[in-house]
Formats: sequence, structure tokens, C-alpha cells
Amino acid sequence: MRRLLLTLLAIALVAAACSSSTDTAEVATDTTSDESTTDDAVADDTTADDTSADDSSTDDTAEAADDTASTETASSGEVEAFTIEIWVDNWMAVYVDGELVGEDSVSITTERSFNSEIFSFEASYPFTLAVEAKDYKETDSGLEYIGENNQQMGDGGLIAQVKDSSGAVVAVSSSDWASLVVHQAPINTDCESADDPDATCDFIITDTPAAWTAVDFDDAAWTTATQWTAAEVDPKIGYDEIDWDGSAELIWGTDLQVDNTVLLRTVVTG
Repeated sequence: MRRLLLTLLAIALVAAACSSSTDTAEVATDTTSDESTTDDAVADDTTADDTSADDSSTDDTAEAADDTASTETASSGEVEAFTIEIWVDNWMAVYVDGELVGEDSVSITTERSFNSEIFSFEASYPFTLAVEAKDYKETDSGLEYIGENNQQMGDGGLIAQVKDSSGAVVAVSSSDWASLVVHQAPINTDCESADDPDATCDFIITDTPAAWTAVDFDDAAWTTATQWTAAEVDPKIGYDEIDWDGSAELIWGTDLQVDNTVLLRTVVTG
């Protein structure tokens, strides 16, 4: 009887030991599974964060590239040296991008003030060239030599060319230039021989537009300049002192005699 009890006790202890081992193994398996799941989740989160960082970096780089490209597009280019050679019957003032770069050295009040000028300036392409040109007149009647035997209407004309620092011609006067006549006289041309032209001759004066020499001025409503031949303009003193490019044309308003003050604009693109 005693031996039987000992045997049963031994069997119970072995069974208990096996159960404990199984539970430990299960706990170990569960722990490993949990750790693995946690590691996988951490790895997934890390990968997602890294990907997000990469995407953000890519976006930042793209934005920086766009900003750089935009800045380069907005830049006006390299500043260069230029000269403009110009002849006008009778007087001119030359502007580049709204800034005065030269004015006729002979006063508009001087009779027969025919001469050519060469002005130097710096600019970057594209730049806006604007010229105010005036024919000589004694009064708003538009006549010259008033009271003398040769009392008459005068006539105007302009020719110009722009050269870069190498001497290459990059722009010339032509009928492509925009034109606005701001003084016309006499409107009634039969007053040319009147004893008192100031009382007899009619004229039209148009207000000179504000900031008309500026880059952003809108000249869309202006007309194109009229091209004239040398025979029609009869260019005088100073004209032959310049070797004009074959494409440079004499230009003015639509009437050489009646149009006394003309504003001209063009954009030089190189």
C-alpha cells in the first residue's frame, strides 16, 4: 500500500512538471510574438517617417529649384555698354528705361539747328528706348522765320542706330517704332504767308503722357512711325558724319511739316 502511494505521487509530480514547462514555453512564445509585433510596428513607423522625410526633402528641393528658376527668369540679364547715334531735324532728347541719357547740344531755339549726336549708356536686354523729337518753330503757329521773306512751315525728320560694345548694330529707327504727335501746326496751312500767323494759324497741342519714357508705359494706342526717304527729309548738317546702317530709316509723324513735336518708343531685344 505504501509503495502504491509513492508511485501515484511520483506520477503527479511528473505531470505537474510537464504542465509548467508547457506554460513557460507558451509564455515565451507569446513574449517573442509580442516583441516581434512591436519590432515590426516600430520598423514600419520608422520606415514611414523616413519616407515622409524623404518626400519632404524632395518637395523642399523642388520648391527651391522653382524659386531659383523664377528668380533667374525675373532677372534682367547682364548689363552692357551701348551707344546711340542719332540725327534729328532739329532737336532731340533720348531716354533709356525712363532715364535721360542725352539731349541735343544745340538749343531748339537755334535756327538751322541740324546736328548729329552720339550718346553712351548702360542697359540690359530688353530695354526701352524713347526719343522726344522737335522741329524748329518760332511760335505755336508752327512757322519759322516769321516776318521775313522766307517765312514758312518747317519740316522734321529723325534717324538713329544703337550699337553694342563690339560695334554691332542692335537696333535702328524704322516704321516699327511707336509714335505720338503732341504738337501739330499749322492745321490751316494756307496761313503760311499770313502777316500775323499767331493770330491766323491754328494748332493742336496734345498733353504729353505722364511717364511716357518708362518701361511699363502702354503705347498700344499710339500709331507706328511714318518712314520717309532722304529726298523727302533732305537731311542736312551732321547727317553725313555718321555711317548709317542700311536698315536705318528716316522716320517722323504722318506729316513732315505739320507734325512739330513727336514722341517715339521702341523696345530693343538684342
